[in-house]
Amino acid sequence: MKHLATRPDGASASAREIAEQYDIPVELLAKVLQQLARHNLVTSHQGTRGGYRLARPVPAISVADIIQAIDGPLTVTACSTEDENCGQYAKCSVRDPLWKIKDRIVSALATCSLQEISADLMEPAPPSAPSTPLAFTRSGRAT
Repeated sequence: MKHLATRPDGASASAREIAEQYDIPVELLAKVLQQLARHNLVTSHQGTRGGYRLARPVPAISVADIIQAIDGPLTVTACSTEDENCGQYAKCSVRDPLWKIKDRIVSALATCSLQEISADLMEPAPPSAPSTPLAFTRSGRAT
């Protein structure tokens, strides 16, 4: 998607061209491009100038759109749907908090556009963001 987003004037690119550029097996990339096309993120064109191009303007495509088109709905746990097949469903005390976390992750990904990740220079993280990953102790407290 980044490759297509950075094409001059929205020019198309063939699956083979993209696969060679990023050293991805062309068969795998073709399947990914088909998924993206099914979700109206790319369109394919036949002919000498054929190939794939973005179906929407770069700023209108979110990272969430891309991830969900390729991987399906984002899940944090096996019970990330409202399906009550789990024997612990009624007693589960972590399901709802994890669903809220999942919603926040999807929301964050939805606010990040393909344009942002395609820019040469990404904006630095806000000062309030931790510069090192959190480590958790056995008590579950962040250190």
